[in-house]
Amino acid sequence: MSNGQPEDYLSIETPENVAFGYKVAGIGSRFLAALVDTLIIFVLQIIVLLALILFARLFFIDRLDAESPVIAWLVAIFGLISFAFFWGYYILFEMLWNGQSPGKRWVGLRVIRTDGTPITLTESIIRNLVRLVDFLPAYYGVGVVTMFINEQSRRLGDLAAGTLVVHDRAAITLDSLTIKPSSIGIPGSATSAVAATLPVERLTGHEIEMAEDFLRRHELANRSILARRILQALLDKMGVPASQVSGWQEESLIAEIVRASRSRKTE
Repeated sequence: MSNGQPEDYLSIETPENVAFGYKVAGIGSRFLAALVDTLIIFVLQIIVLLALILFARLFFIDRLDAESPVIAWLVAIFGLISFAFFWGYYILFEMLWNGQSPGKRWVGLRVIRTDGTPITLTESIIRNLVRLVDFLPAYYGVGVVTMFINEQSRRLGDLAAGTLVVHDRAAITLDSLTIKPSSIGIPGSATSAVAATLPVERLTGHEIEMAEDFLRRHELANRSILARRILQALLDKMGVPASQVSGWQEESLIAEIVRASRSRKTE
């Protein structure tokens, strides 16, 4: 936690010595997101249960008695599917939606690693396996107690996986990146031409994510200083001397570097 920041504010410094702030999600917002996800899972389970009942009535109508092995098999299948929903639901969406489940997306939350980078499949599996413990004795009893104790409202699954839940920010699109240069008085086409000559393929996904994170943080008070540091870090990684891009507005050039990197990956 950085000095002078409120308790629900987390400051993370990247390897490039650029600090970003995240508003940590509290128990209230996480509970609301979990409630939405639980309702969705419950509806899916009801649909599966009705489908199994319909299947049994269509194909095993003559063998549906209390001692029938068909009943035992249907109960076992429903139990396995319910466990898959409870466990796999979160992993599936956290991977598809970059750390968000439907409930988290609706509330505006996202799971990230403690270093600020997106979670991987490994972290998602760990945090959701431990969810079974957090859920005890009933509806996240252990998890709520752990979140009360932890200053970053992390449950046992977060502690085990090295993750935390933060308030999300608006996503960046290619269209928004093209608008940004002109919005600050720099001709977009000219800046794009400069970025097109840079070896952006040398940048890693983490470095592009760092630049994107900065671009979406419009509330930062020290944007010009951060922009200068981020641009220098990107130039150093690409092996480009600062003199090659001197005279260009830093934030505009960062936006075009991100755009150029994205465009080349889709080619």
